[in-house]
Amino acid sequence: MSNKAKPQTSTWVSKTVKFLWIAFIAGFFGFILFVWMVSINFLGLFGTLPDFKALENPDSEIASELYSTDGVLLGQYFRENRSPVKYEDLSPSLVNALISTEDVRFENHSGIDMQAMMRVFVKSILLGQNAGGGSTLSQQTAKNLFKTRTDASQGLLSSIPGLGMLIIKTKEWIVATQLEKAYTKNEILTLYLNTSDFGSNAFGIKTAAKTFFNKTPADLAVQESAVLVGLFKAPSYYSPVYNPENSLRRRNTVLSQMRKNDALTESEYDSLSSLPIELNYSVANQNKGLATYFREIVKADLLKWTKENLKSDGSAYDLYGDGLKIYATIDSRMQTYAEEAVADHMETLQAKFYKEMGKRDPWIDENHKVIPNFIEDAVRRTEAYRLLKIRYGNDTDSINIKLNEKKKMKVFSWENGEVDTLMSSMDSLRYYKKFLQAGFMSMDAHTGQIKAWVGGLDHKYFKFDHVQRAKRQPGSTFKPFVYAAAIENGYSPCYSVIDQPVEVYIPGQPAWSPSNADGKFSYEKMTIRHAMAESVNSVTAYMMKKLSPKIVVETARRLGITSDLEEVPALALGVNDVSIFEMVGAFGTFVNKGEHTTPFYIDRIEDKNGNVIQQFTAKKRPAMSEEHAYLMTYMLRGGFEERGGTSQGVDWELRQDNELGGKTGTTQNASDGWYMGISKDLVSGTWVGGDDRAIHFRSWIDGQGGRTARPIWQNYMKKVYADKSLGYTKGSFPRPDRPLSIEINCDVYETESQRFADFDYDAKKNDF
Repeated sequence: MSNKAKPQTSTWVSKTVKFLWIAFIAGFFGFILFVWMVSINFLGLFGTLPDFKALENPDSEIASELYSTDGVLLGQYFRENRSPVKYEDLSPSLVNALISTEDVRFENHSGIDMQAMMRVFVKSILLGQNAGGGSTLSQQTAKNLFKTRTDASQGLLSSIPGLGMLIIKTKEWIVATQLEKAYTKNEILTLYLNTSDFGSNAFGIKTAAKTFFNKTPADLAVQESAVLVGLFKAPSYYSPVYNPENSLRRRNTVLSQMRKNDALTESEYDSLSSLPIELNYSVANQNKGLATYFREIVKADLLKWTKENLKSDGSAYDLYGDGLKIYATIDSRMQTYAEEAVADHMETLQAKFYKEMGKRDPWIDENHKVIPNFIEDAVRRTEAYRLLKIRYGNDTDSINIKLNEKKKMKVFSWENGEVDTLMSSMDSLRYYKKFLQAGFMSMDAHTGQIKAWVGGLDHKYFKFDHVQRAKRQPGSTFKPFVYAAAIENGYSPCYSVIDQPVEVYIPGQPAWSPSNADGKFSYEKMTIRHAMAESVNSVTAYMMKKLSPKIVVETARRLGITSDLEEVPALALGVNDVSIFEMVGAFGTFVNKGEHTTPFYIDRIEDKNGNVIQQFTAKKRPAMSEEHAYLMTYMLRGGFEERGGTSQGVDWELRQDNELGGKTGTTQNASDGWYMGISKDLVSGTWVGGDDRAIHFRSWIDGQGGRTARPIWQNYMKKVYADKSLGYTKGSFPRPDRPLSIEINCDVYETESQRFADFDYDAKKNDF
């Protein structure tokens, strides 16, 4: 009997098969163990994963939004410009483009596409070919939401080449499967679109659609959806703005994928792929849109608010990431009318200023002489000079060379908008110093809600706000506070004074004897209503002398003036600086029946889910009686109704069937032009002048408030009345129900009172 030897080949094959099975089983269980170790961050080797609570409530930075009272988005505050949308807000073409291009089996997997993974493994690893990405939309959403590739989520093993990427992918697989359990497919798709970066500072589909096409996601056309989906591959490389050819090619690739997946027919593809990319591109920033100055004022207040208020969990609010919704009192329609009124008038006024200026510099002293070294002194107060000083120290030659070095820049102009030019820092400063500035604010007198706020000409080029932050001498617009004190002390609007020189003397202070605007005295008797209407300085000075500066200061404070006021006789003519903001609030007291309401501009703040965090209410307090307040509206009406009143030039269209009150103001040398206007519902104030007091019209006539400031108020009010949807109508100031205790019929007053007979000539001196 012979023994046959077993074939060597059979033994080798069986051993190989056995080895492969052992390797497969070991690899399988090893991978399971690896995934488990990653999921618990074993010994801190792999880095953290989000917990279940974070998955249920993913934390993504959302821009806070500022809305007008009529629901218009005014602006946003963000680090990442992102506003979320719901699935219902997405166009079907956008959804189809996304799924066709990024994850064709999105509806059929549970977070991991094994078919795509095998394709990547075979082509990329075994064959060395480019197989594209194998990540599902769920995995990409996990990457967007939880920043799985940032340093903060890395462990000790993450720095090892190859292994680090495997750990990242494993984390994304784990999170993707958990997301699939926690959310529906539509919710995951929406989360992905809301958290993706589209470039151009556009985060999320809502912002991207607005930035590139000025549309909402629901309104995107098929080809526009394809452009945005194409950006996911590489936002910069495929940017339709900076790389239009790449973007067009990528868009057509997306359209081709849609055709492959039956989201488009062949004819639709042919038609759409032949179209050019038509953009309506605009990157959101704080210099664009409505109420730019107002948005910056609100931002400062909101930052303060976030420091003073905490969430329910004790953490601080984040204005730039918590998605707060701030509802302002500003009305977008009235804001538009105010901005148009300022721009239209200031363009015309600037041209007039240039014409008067000619080739002369506008910075002049009291004698109308050009101030020497004005620009050289001004440049030393700039940030550019400060930085050069740090760099060059006392090397003035180097500093001067840099200051006069020309460079490319864009500058503001009324005639041509933004202008590309070559200018040095000195040239630029000289150019901008020649612009007249403006500020305007309008308030609902009964609620205290600010309806329009224009802080300047253009926020991109002139950052300084002239409504609240700027304070300037109000000139004759301060006179109503003198007359308010007189009314409260029993004087009638019919009280008569002779227009003659007045001298007021206070011990320790120089004697004060003001002249009238035209330098003349009529020596005629006039009522104080007529005197305020014509803005006669001598009569105001006489009333200040009768009342005392202390009483006038106390009255102004009570009515709403918060700036420092000196108890000096010249206060009667507005020599202390005040803001438009406080002047409008104070004049509002007259219209609001003697109750002072502090102007306010934030109605409420909501969290990202629409829950009201804080509701703001008006701060009100009684400041004067209803009768005295009505008498002051009657006094202010004098500008329109008295002969020679400074509001007589207002269009008849505005005055017809209407009661209006107003007061002009012009400071010495016409450095400041003011107008305060009131109707039965609205109080508005405007200021015009150079940022530097030395910059003004040489002609006092051209620089007076009736010509520089009043037209802005007039044009604004005409637009407000023309818009019936606003609900502001013409009409009379409501008269108190009780009979007036002070006579305003001057014929009756003169018959019944002899008090005017004492006023022949001023006694020249009066001690307080």
